[in-house]
Amino acid sequence: MTRCFIIGHPVAHSRSPIIHGHWLAEHGLDGSYERVDVPPGAVAAFLDRIRSGEFAGGNVTVPNKEAVLPLLDHVGETARRMGAVNTIWVEDGKLHGDNTDAFGFLAHLDDRVPGWDARTASALILGAGGAARAVVHGLVSRGVGRIILVNRSMARAEDLAAEFGAGVEARGRAEAAALVATSDLIVNTTSLGMQGQPPLDLDLAGLRPGTIVDDIVYVPLETALLAEARARGGVPVDGLGMLLHQAIPGFERWFGVRPEVTPALRARLEADIPLR
Repeated sequence: MTRCFIIGHPVAHSRSPIIHGHWLAEHGLDGSYERVDVPPGAVAAFLDRIRSGEFAGGNVTVPNKEAVLPLLDHVGETARRMGAVNTIWVEDGKLHGDNTDAFGFLAHLDDRVPGWDARTASALILGAGGAARAVVHGLVSRGVGRIILVNRSMARAEDLAAEFGAGVEARGRAEAAALVATSDLIVNTTSLGMQGQPPLDLDLAGLRPGTIVDDIVYVPLETALLAEARARGGVPVDGLGMLLHQAIPGFERWFGVRPEVTPALRARLEADIPLR
C-alpha cells in the first residue's frame, strides 16, 4: 500500500483526506491518505519517517509550510518563490517539495470563469501573507498588469510588493473602497469572513457588474463577501475549488494517476461544509 499524509498542527480539520480518499476509490488504487498532527519542532523527525520508506509523500499545511523547506533535498522554483512547501514526494531516493497553491488558484478560476485573464487588467488583493503570495505569483504568471495589495500591516504589503517588483503595489486600507470600483478581480486571501473569525470589512458599494470576486475562504462555502458580490452583479468564486485543484499535482506524484475535479467530488466536499 502507498501511504500518504497531510501534516499540520492542528490538522484534524483538514478535508484533504476526503479528496484523496475519493480519488483512491475512484481509480481503484491501493493507497491511503491520513492526517498526522506534527508540531513545527517535530517536522525533521517526521521527514526521517518518509526517508525510511514509511510514506511516499504528502501535503503540508500551517504552520509547517515554511519549516519543511530547508529540510528537503530539492525544492521547486515555485516553492522557493513562495517561501513555502505544501507538497512533498520521494524521487530517486531524495525528498522533493513544491507549492501547488498558485496552480490551484488559477485552475479554479479557469474552470469557473473561462477567459478571466483576458479581461483582467487590474486586481485587488486583500492580505499579504502566504496565500496572497501564491495568488500574486499566479496573477503575475498570467500577465495581469496591475496588482494592488491592501493589508492590515502596510509595511508587510510593501515588502511583498517589492519582492514582485513592477506592476505590484501596496495601498492603504482607507483606499480599498475606491479600488473596488477600478478592479476587474478582487481576491480575499485573509481568514476574515471564515467561520469563527471576524467579518471582512470591505465596502462593495462601487463594485462594477461583472467584476470577479474570489474568496479563498471555504468555510462557509458562501461568505458574506461572496453573497454581497452576487447581489451587486459581481461574479463570485468560492475557495473550495482552489483546495480541490491544488491537490491534483500531489496525487499524480504519489499514485501515478492524474485525477480530475468532478461534480461528484465537489458535491462530496460541499456536503461536509456549511453553506453560510
